[in-house]
Amino acid sequence: MIQLLGNLETINGFNLDRFGPGKGARRNLHPREQERVADYVFRLGAGSAYVEHIAWINFYDFGLPKPIYINLVRDPVERVISWYFYARNAYKNAWVFRKNPNANLKSAVWFKKDFNECVRSGDPECQYVPYTFVDSTGNFKRQSLFFCGQNLDCLPFDSPYAIQIAKDRVERDYAVVGSWEETNVTLTVLENYIPLFFSGAKRVYYLNKESLENRNRNNRKPYVAEDVKQMIRRNFTNEYDFYHFCKQRLFKQYLALNHKEFPIN
Repeated sequence: MIQLLGNLETINGFNLDRFGPGKGARRNLHPREQERVADYVFRLGAGSAYVEHIAWINFYDFGLPKPIYINLVRDPVERVISWYFYARNAYKNAWVFRKNPNANLKSAVWFKKDFNECVRSGDPECQYVPYTFVDSTGNFKRQSLFFCGQNLDCLPFDSPYAIQIAKDRVERDYAVVGSWEETNVTLTVLENYIPLFFSGAKRVYYLNKESLENRNRNNRKPYVAEDVKQMIRRNFTNEYDFYHFCKQRLFKQYLALNHKEFPIN
């Protein structure tokens, strides 16, 4: 997504910022940190795009105008599986070590841990337990948290209340919530709903399709058994409800553009 935005930055003449006032994704930010981020984004000025892993912030709380919010969703189970292997990726760990040479490195056993066995054996790292607040290992399983926001009510995993807050945020505040599983639909909606930033998005995407598809792909990701995925899905009931809600909204936006048929990706 960032590479696509970077290309569109050149074409559409906006400023892209992905560094912010300080890196480091955390589930919740203290109000002072929220204000710092909100003020930073506001000072970027009109015609700027800011990309970061931060849960929704209410800019009105700090007397600032609301930005144009966009985001993407992904199949919840495929997302946590992807994160499991990404956390074990050599490139990712080399990047972390470069930032902090004194960081404790995980053991070889941890890096070689099989996901199927991790789930089936009851290993705490691979148990996605509804209503939990604390995880044995960070896993980004709360996709809805990015939309629900900074409230502590957003923290319990797979909570119906948190999901309802997230849905309300999407309806009220997000111009577009896309999905890379529906590439053409997402890019078409972005082009039409936010043309200042996304005019020409499909053309840019398909000109760079090969490099974009390989940019964040883990070609060494091991096979995950279907029965293991089914075991996990049972604990993501409400996260799937939110995921399907966002995709339904996306298709409604697409159909509102008077397209007769759903496009084939």
